[in-house]
Amino acid sequence: MTTTAQTATAANVQESVPFLGVTHMESSLRFYVDALGFEITNKWIVDGRIRWCWLKLGGASLMLQEFDKNRVPSGKLGEGVSVCFQCKDALAIYHQAKQRGLEVRRPFVGNGMWETHLLDPDGYKIGFYSPTDAPEETEYME
Repeated sequence: MTTTAQTATAANVQESVPFLGVTHMESSLRFYVDALGFEITNKWIVDGRIRWCWLKLGGASLMLQEFDKNRVPSGKLGEGVSVCFQCKDALAIYHQAKQRGLEVRRPFVGNGMWETHLLDPDGYKIGFYSPTDAPEETEYME
């Protein structure tokens, strides 16, 4: 590929959006929208139920689609998949998640960032990260 073609392609790409298959859309929407504060910006409705949606939180996006009952994967869903959100204040996300009754991992410092993690209803690891000057491996104390 020529440099001109590479530059044109790079300029054309705007965003990477994780697309997660879910087993129960209502549970996923309670987690992402009600508990974490994502907003539904687009959706596909079939028989009065949301089957696919585009979610947004700040400048980040995520897509969810409920598996057709006959096409649910046989393996453990979510295993080995992490979605990482860079944010201004991961500690604020941690406090919000705890306040809303979610099971959230106590923040710690790794690679120069505070990080905290949750598992969504299908087992996807959802992480929130923010820069810090705190020493590596520092664990957040309330």
